[in-house]
Amino acid sequence: MIECRLFLLGDDAVGIQPADRQLRHALALSLRETCEWVDVVPGKEFTAAQFNPFDIRPSEAIRKMEAWLSTFQEKADSSYAPVDLHLDVSNDRAPDLGALAAENNLSEEEFLEKVAQSELIIDILGFMPGFAYVEGVDEVLTGERLAVPRQRVEAGSVGFVSGQLGLYGLSGPGGWPIIGRLTETLFDPARDDPFLLREGQLIRLKLVGA
Repeated sequence: MIECRLFLLGDDAVGIQPADRQLRHALALSLRETCEWVDVVPGKEFTAAQFNPFDIRPSEAIRKMEAWLSTFQEKADSSYAPVDLHLDVSNDRAPDLGALAAENNLSEEEFLEKVAQSELIIDILGFMPGFAYVEGVDEVLTGERLAVPRQRVEAGSVGFVSGQLGLYGLSGPGGWPIIGRLTETLFDPARDDPFLLREGQLIRLKLVGA
């Protein structure tokens, strides 16, 4: 069994915290494929698997997860490689790009190039539907959240704070400085899976119109 810590989250979820946090996404993917849990959500440090407490006791859910993890070892040893997602980003409607580039002593183009050349991966989805927290941005780039959040940020906007990007799947409020806009539609209700972004996906950004 992989090295991990199991614990209860309230009375209807099991938390699985692997020693190697990169396994969170593989755990979530495999648990979802079992169709035996109400919902499975990877977080920053652990993956949560929700169960129905009317169907199974919390202690039984822990034992069930322990049994499943004993079979997960083979999957963990195989190469778990999420499909790369290629996205186009432009500096159109990027109200904070100029200020951030200047703070980093770069031109707007140089700033975006450093972002695009970073090894990016979708870490988690939050704080509203379709919003993706992306890790791996070049650590030399720095930036802080806006002092006053905007009441509305357009869908497809690319936010930046030190070390991370925030991709807006839907329009809504937000406090991330906006450095660009994706040309792809991140949410399409006509698709079988309306949201394009998934945890664990590797992101490849291509600059267009910059």
